[in-house]
Amino acid sequence: MREFDYARADSARQAVSSHGTNEQAAYLAGGTTLLDLVKIDIMRPEQVVDINRLDLNEIETLNDGRTRIGALVTNTALARDERITRDYAVLSEALLSGASTQLRNKATTAGNVMQRVRCPYFRDGVSPCNKREPGSGCAAIGGYNRSVHAVLGTSDKCIATHPSDMCVAMAAIGATVQVQGPEGEREIDFLDFHLLPGDTPWKEHALKENELITHVTLDAPIQGSRSGYLKLRDRESYQFALASSAVIVALEGNTIREARIALGGVGTKPWRVKEAEQALKGQPANEQSFQKAADIVMRDATPYEHNAFKIPLGKQAVIRNLTTQTA
Repeated sequence: MREFDYARADSARQAVSSHGTNEQAAYLAGGTTLLDLVKIDIMRPEQVVDINRLDLNEIETLNDGRTRIGALVTNTALARDERITRDYAVLSEALLSGASTQLRNKATTAGNVMQRVRCPYFRDGVSPCNKREPGSGCAAIGGYNRSVHAVLGTSDKCIATHPSDMCVAMAAIGATVQVQGPEGEREIDFLDFHLLPGDTPWKEHALKENELITHVTLDAPIQGSRSGYLKLRDRESYQFALASSAVIVALEGNTIREARIALGGVGTKPWRVKEAEQALKGQPANEQSFQKAADIVMRDATPYEHNAFKIPLGKQAVIRNLTTQTA
């Protein structure tokens, strides 16, 4: 067991101060990712800052119709909140499709946003992995790359999928991430928060080293819309998505007035394709329109040896979900 220093913060400002600029410091909330990776010696924090005393566990409806979620709101509390089930069904469904009840009871909103990849080459501690050891290579590209490896947003340095279901729903809804740092507060558009691997796959998010997520604020719900989350996987429970879709649709008669589409299980970050959404606007809600949107979504996909099936599967996740929400 590696030794580390422990500090308990009573405010966001104190948490940021305790974290400092130490690249080996980590914030502790639910711990469902941090403790897991510490146990297998992938994360090796020198300083752990406990933020569980912070007053960040409320869900608020703002005057402009947006919904602000505290960083420490658990996945269970968020999924079951009546405002979420009423206005953002896609988010509730996404949360309930992931992990076990016990994990949802501990996992927090900010922790889920910061969730790390499930690539076995990242987690085994010995295989070449540019996320874990920059410059060492990517064992997944020439290895077994079926289930938790992407076909969208990949590079020759990394092809691991982003694992979160919650983040796919938030990408479809639209959101901002509020963070606290030594220079004060700032906001990050949710679609800009998670980074593509490119040449620096170890840089997974847009946070500065000592910043702390305090809230995630969802865009106001689209009036008259329906939404849902469809997760396709090898088995029904406790499994990460092979392909998933978060869909929000508003109709006028049988014509699509507004649409949002985001995918999981196929991209190196939560994958939203605005071009596909634009292609649906003003179109009839039928299979032909849905097929065209699905083709646009997966148009830039790059298959690898074992995951080429994700391209048609991703299209089916879009088509089936759109069909359900417009039935």
